[in-house]
Amino acid sequence: MTMPSPQPTRPSDLVRIEARALLELAIRLDGPMAAPFARATDLVIQATSGQTATGGNKLILLGIGKSGMIARKIAATLRSTGTPAHFLHPAEALHGDLGMIASGDLVLALSSSGETEELLALLPTLHRMGNLIVSLCGESASTLAQASTVFLDASVTAEACALNLAPTASTTVMLALGDALALEVSRRRGFDASAFGELHPGGRLGRRLARARDLMHSGDALPQVAPTTPMPQVIHEMSHKKLGMTTVLEPSTEPGAPRLAPETWEASPPASREAPPRKLLGMISDGDLRRLLERDGPDALAHTAADIMNPHPVTIAPDAFAAEALELMEARKITSLIVTSPTGAALGVLHLHDLWTSAKP
Repeated sequence: MTMPSPQPTRPSDLVRIEARALLELAIRLDGPMAAPFARATDLVIQATSGQTATGGNKLILLGIGKSGMIARKIAATLRSTGTPAHFLHPAEALHGDLGMIASGDLVLALSSSGETEELLALLPTLHRMGNLIVSLCGESASTLAQASTVFLDASVTAEACALNLAPTASTTVMLALGDALALEVSRRRGFDASAFGELHPGGRLGRRLARARDLMHSGDALPQVAPTTPMPQVIHEMSHKKLGMTTVLEPSTEPGAPRLAPETWEASPPASREAPPRKLLGMISDGDLRRLLERDGPDALAHTAADIMNPHPVTIAPDAFAAEALELMEARKITSLIVTSPTGAALGVLHLHDLWTSAKP
C-alpha cells in the first residue's frame, strides 16, 4: 500500500512550493519557452504600435475567476509601463462587449486548464475577426493552447493548497509570466523613467518622478542679489524669501530691467519682473552669514555679496527628477539646490523641505 505524500504543515513550506513553481518557470524561460516568449513579445509590440496588417492598436486580456483577477493585474502593469491593454470579462464579451475588440488587436487569454467554457466560446469569433491569440495556460494539450498563435506554458507541479485544488502556485506563475512579458515589452520599447513619470503624475510615485522645474521656487520667489549688493540688503532678501539662501546673479544690462535690490523689486511693476534668467555667479547661505558674523563681528555689514559668496554652488538641471535632487542634497549635506540652464542661468531654487514630501520613497 502506497502512503500519501506528507502535506506541508508550515506557512514557509507553502511559500516554498510557490517559489519552486517560479524557479521551474524561470528554467523554462531560459530553455524551451525562450522562443515562444520572444514571439509573444514581438506580437504585443506589433499589435500595440499599429504595425499589424489590419491596424490593431491594443492588447485585450481575457480570464475567468482567479485567472481573470491575474489578467486584470497584468493589464494594469502593461498600461503603467506604456502598453495599451484592457481587460475584458469573457462572459460579458459573449453578451455584447466583444465590440471592444477590433480586428488586429492581440488577445492574451489566461486559463489554468485551457478549457474554460466562456473563453472557448469566443474562439470562433476571434479567429473570424483575425485576432491572434497568446495564451498563458497550464495545459499544452488543451483546446485553448492548441488554438493559440503562441502558447506560454504556465504549468505547475502542484498547487500550494493541501488539496491541490485552490489556485495558488498556478496564479503566482501566471502573474510572474505576465509581469515578465510586460517588462520585456517595456524594455524593448526603450520605456524609461521619464516616460514612466508621464504616466504616473499622481500620488507619492508621481511626486518622486516630478522634475526639478516643477518644484523649484522661481520668478518673484527666487532670492537674488547682485555682486555689489551690500550685506544689509542681502540679509533682507534672504529673510524676505525664506529659503535660507540667496543666489548672486550677473547684473542685467537690458534697458529697463529691474535692478537686483529688494526695495526696487517691491516698487517695480509686475511686467518688469519677467526679465530673462541671468547668469549665476554664486550663492550665499545662512551658514555663510554666520561664519561672516563670527569672523568680522560688527564689521560684517560693510561687505558686499561678492565678498562672501560661494562661487561654485551645487546646481542641478531643470529636467532632473525630484528623487535625484534629494539624493544629491543628502549626499552633499545641503538644504538648497540652484536649478540652472545649460548656459549657467539661474532658473530657480529647490529646497530640501519641498523634496522631503515629494521624493522620499
